[in-house]
Amino acid sequence: MFWPITLLGALAGWLLASIPGALLGALIGQVLDRRFGLDSWASVRQLLSRAKPLMQGSDLLFFLLGRLAKSSGRISEAHIQAARSEMRRLQLNAPQQRMAIDAFYRGKSSGDGLREPLQRLRGRQDEAKALLQACWRMARAQGQIDAREHELIMLWGKWMGWDSVAVAALDQQGGRRQGAPSNPGGAYEQALRLLGVRADSEPQAIKRAYRRLLSKHHPDKQAGAGATAIEVREATERTRELHHAYGLIRERRGFR
Repeated sequence: MFWPITLLGALAGWLLASIPGALLGALIGQVLDRRFGLDSWASVRQLLSRAKPLMQGSDLLFFLLGRLAKSSGRISEAHIQAARSEMRRLQLNAPQQRMAIDAFYRGKSSGDGLREPLQRLRGRQDEAKALLQACWRMARAQGQIDAREHELIMLWGKWMGWDSVAVAALDQQGGRRQGAPSNPGGAYEQALRLLGVRADSEPQAIKRAYRRLLSKHHPDKQAGAGATAIEVREATERTRELHHAYGLIRERRGFR
């Protein structure tokens, strides 16, 4: 018997009708224990989780995108730009964008609970196709798809009832290789693009570009301007990416 539930039932009965009510509450608690298999707090949490509404629509989409972005280690500026591109593609208004950002960061923190909402898309080919294509675009945000990103998209496609060939075919940039990694550029070229400079830019111009972007996106400045917690986290990720890009360029070019 799962005594906490029974005890609560007894207490509720006592508050309502003294001793007879307590006995009735205890009896009801025992019946509920057996009915739902509540033999531990873990089983109670599982029951409550089933009562939560399943993710769907753009909430599900951006949760998946956040999960993909984080799967390769950390979220980069390229990932954030890819997420914003999806918001523009869907023509989300301001409140919808805030909800999408929240879902993105929830996905970044956890990938649990995806199987059931994805399985519900079986037979809904257009919705599943749009979801998988967006996932491929996010996976290619940094120019190449790593093994973990590829594995996740294939798994999600399987849960939605698609075979691996069909899932890979939705990678519109995969060409003949159908989802195999590609690398247009490299880390150094991506760093140049992030700072908005060229390979032949003068060191002082690179430093100015870096400092300008750092000042613009620094999380302390965003927080002081009244940014939300989600926006501050986004600025933190962007600042970290700027640091990494500048360090890579400085090392390659050999200046301080």
